[in-house]
Amino acid sequence: MGAPVISVRGLVNRFGAQTVHDGLDLDVLPGEILGVVGGSGSGKSVLMRSIIGLQRPAAGRIEVFGVDVTAPGCRLLELSRRWGVLFQAGALFSGLTVAENVQVPMREHLELPGELMDEIAAYKIAMVGLPGEAGAKYPAELSGGMRKRAALARALAMDPGLLFLDEPTAGLDPVGAAAFDQLILTLRDSMGLTVFLITHDLDTLMTICDRVAVIAEKRVLAVGTIDALTRLDHPWVQDYFLGPRGRAAAGARAALAGAKGG
Repeated sequence: MGAPVISVRGLVNRFGAQTVHDGLDLDVLPGEILGVVGGSGSGKSVLMRSIIGLQRPAAGRIEVFGVDVTAPGCRLLELSRRWGVLFQAGALFSGLTVAENVQVPMREHLELPGELMDEIAAYKIAMVGLPGEAGAKYPAELSGGMRKRAALARALAMDPGLLFLDEPTAGLDPVGAAAFDQLILTLRDSMGLTVFLITHDLDTLMTICDRVAVIAEKRVLAVGTIDALTRLDHPWVQDYFLGPRGRAAAGARAALAGAKGG
């Protein structure tokens, strides 16, 4: 399988007197889609922000592509060319068109002619399933699902090997969420991506994630397949995966598998 793309050891994050993570360990393996779940306030987004260098941890070591991003002198800007991030709600720049948003990472990292950036942006916009005319629109002119795809196009602008997704299907209707899940699967396979995916969406977890990491009690409580996690004797895990919504998602997955098998 190779060395982990992301390796976190002994991570500690504090905000004042509040400790969010205390000795958190996690590996993300090459080519996998790793789902990250946990209760509200468990620090899922804080973990992602620590990995990409937006949150300075109090203690611990984080390696991405074998580089310690917590080390003094780490060339984080250069390393960040190798990953893309889709933040919650997309975080598009409202004053820029979709095409201009997609070009932001190129302008930050590269010196390319405007015509070439236009071509690359158009390609990325098409890659995520948006019509060509979406490039000239502003985020406010798009539906919620289209904004998510536009933000994904920006995250893919630099052809990253690693993709971070923070609640990518939140706010989408079931049909739109399912289509987005399938898009992520297609992109993972076609681009050879490793995906770090924060979500509450049980359908997403059960449909596209190879493994799931459960954050509870200020650490990663367990990592494994959905089937393995459902056998874990922990109240939050049992309530999450085997509660009414978990049973419904599992039933839908079983029905879909049966239909495909038939």
